[in-house]
Amino acid sequence: MNLKINSRHVEVTPGMREHLEAGFAKIRKHFDHVIDASAFLIVDKAKEKDLRQTAEITIHLKGKELFAQAHHYDLYHAMDAVVDKLERQVVKHKEKIQDHHHEKHLD
Repeated sequence: MNLKINSRHVEVTPGMREHLEAGFAKIRKHFDHVIDASAFLIVDKAKEKDLRQTAEITIHLKGKELFAQAHHYDLYHAMDAVVDKLERQVVKHKEKIQDHHHEKHLD
């Protein structure tokens, strides 16, 4: 899987990259058919502190694209939240695929 990390108003440190890669390891435990992923880390001057740090991740699966976004006052917490959101989406997608294949065998 290819992981591409972009950022705006923040430098991506090796620690940030390792944190995201650890999050993707959690996602890949559920579903290993991830083609590639792109993350976008943003630090803005929003008035509300909770909206200043943003993490967005898009993952490309075979025939499907999943996107999640999370805001937090701490960028690492935003990365954790967006990985959790994507993890739920991947599990739901996997269940749909398995249910669909199961129905084919019943016919």
